[in-house]
Amino acid sequence: MKRLLFLLACLLLLHTEVFPQLNTDRVILMGRNALYYEDYVLAIQRFNSVISAKPYLAEPYFYRGMAKFYLEDYAGAEADCSLALERRPYTAQYYTLRGLCRVNMEHYAQAVEDYQASLQQNPMERNNWHNMVLCLMELGQFDSADSALDSMMSLWPRESSQCTMKAQVALAMKDTLRAEEWVDSALVLDRFDGNALSMKAAMYASREQYGDAEHTLDRAIVQKPRVPGLYVNRALARYQQHNIRGAMSDYDMAIDIDRYNYVAHYNRGLLRAQVGDDNRAIEDFDYVLDVEPDNMIALYNRAILLDQTGDYRGAIRDISTVIEAYPQFWAGYRQRASILRKIGDRYGAERDEFRVLKAEMEARTGTYKADKSTRKKSERNIEDYNKLVVDDEQTEPDGYASEIRGRVQNRQTELKCLPMYILAFYRAEHPTRRYVPYSKVVEEFSALNHLELPLLVCSEEVPLDSGRISMHQERIVRDMVLGNSCQMVLDNYIVRDFETAMSVLDSIIVSRPVPEPLFHFLRAQVRTSQIEAQPINEGELRLRYMEILQDYKLCSNAIADFPYAAYNMGNTYMKLKDYPSAIDAYTEAMRRDAGMPETYFNRGIAFILSNDTEKGLADLSRAGEMGLYQAYNLIKKYSRKK
Repeated sequence: MKRLLFLLACLLLLHTEVFPQLNTDRVILMGRNALYYEDYVLAIQRFNSVISAKPYLAEPYFYRGMAKFYLEDYAGAEADCSLALERRPYTAQYYTLRGLCRVNMEHYAQAVEDYQASLQQNPMERNNWHNMVLCLMELGQFDSADSALDSMMSLWPRESSQCTMKAQVALAMKDTLRAEEWVDSALVLDRFDGNALSMKAAMYASREQYGDAEHTLDRAIVQKPRVPGLYVNRALARYQQHNIRGAMSDYDMAIDIDRYNYVAHYNRGLLRAQVGDDNRAIEDFDYVLDVEPDNMIALYNRAILLDQTGDYRGAIRDISTVIEAYPQFWAGYRQRASILRKIGDRYGAERDEFRVLKAEMEARTGTYKADKSTRKKSERNIEDYNKLVVDDEQTEPDGYASEIRGRVQNRQTELKCLPMYILAFYRAEHPTRRYVPYSKVVEEFSALNHLELPLLVCSEEVPLDSGRISMHQERIVRDMVLGNSCQMVLDNYIVRDFETAMSVLDSIIVSRPVPEPLFHFLRAQVRTSQIEAQPINEGELRLRYMEILQDYKLCSNAIADFPYAAYNMGNTYMKLKDYPSAIDAYTEAMRRDAGMPETYFNRGIAFILSNDTEKGLADLSRAGEMGLYQAYNLIKKYSRKK
């Protein structure tokens, strides 16, 4: 009887859509958990159920708007923020999110109004000042932007970022002298400011001081190693100093970071052609033409390369297209005439040569301009076909800032451990990763507990679509009826109802006279997710982490060939800033499985934070060799601090 009552209670808790008057706070919590773990479709479903039950609440509209924002439904997110503000008009974060939505829709004037309203509630929110200045610049209201920056500097007088933004405003107003003064001021405040270094390098390049530009970009890249534009700019500086190999290396790096980088592909194609790497140069121009099929300059460059590699028909096709667009492009006629002779079309060649001769007789000046060796991306003078491309805007303004949690794995951080290993039904695939986690113990556990899907060891889950969400919600009801407690734990974990998952796990562990290690591993996993989704005070946080460590220790001691519990112990110690214990735990995980690259990466971070940089760099180097290429950015940065 007690078991039946417990199951009915769980059913009521899990399905508040049926009984909307109950537990809306619980459903909001579950929706926020889903938001944290980037399950945006599930989050929207949760908030929909609350809105249906209590449409007068502001909070579910705001969080649903946040989920839509991450799904890039900016209009829908803006509408939800407006509904939230109708219900609670004096909440700064609602204005902040709506402002970001309007920025993404390029409604800059309305975004400024939102940021002003937010700042009335919380004038110390620096990101909102920052975004408002950028919106004012987009609107061409440079005096207002400058005035807003003055206000920022009165609030935060020692921040270099305000100086770089002052420089951007000065550049927009064509005051280059004042802009450089502000950049220099930024570097006095913070000589490692990547944006200021980038702008200073652009100023050196504009004065043709390419050596100084390269040196400054070296420093900027150390601070911002994942910004492709910095490598593109350094490549141009190196090219101007006749360092072709160095320039090509930078273009390679820019494309590694951003494989869609148009400028890097175009310029690398030109440099490959210069050094005789014609086939790979053609690949670069193929990419450029896929992006811009009507780019006649790229088409002519490809035609020259096709001629050099023996594809005469392809070369004639491309040049004819260029001549059709530019009927007075005499270099194109000469090139086509040369190719026509190669294939034996003497008449066609003479016809093109006659057109060129006639034009030369009529013109008393030469056809080509002897000017600079680069052209802007927007310039389409076909005579500049052999010039390297630079972006129309050389400075890179700061992006719009947001404290709202997004895809945390995309954020740039100095030192950040790779995530814990978990047990789940779905695993994200990484084609570049060589290591595939596996455990026979987990496979046997999955079969023993009659799980409907095989349980996997993974470090990154796949966000669920609506079909999978519905499937697991239906299974939860069936699990309770059938009494499959292990399946119930996992299904509730997947739909982010951590409280129910914990309740069931506690019941399982208490009822077993002999501890089952993987249930303790699962409990530690769920506890960790609870902490990450809903932060708690520092004192309680430490206590919760100690409980998590106990579960992982029990699992690690019980299963000799299961390195993932020891690895997770290392991550938990890192959260507690107990670096010596973390190092010991990672070392134990390595002893059990020497092929797991995350252990080297995280232990390297632990060594660096323990001021043992040499050992840390050795571990990071090993992690890089094993496929974790982000380790090389840390190696470059911390090698200079030894």
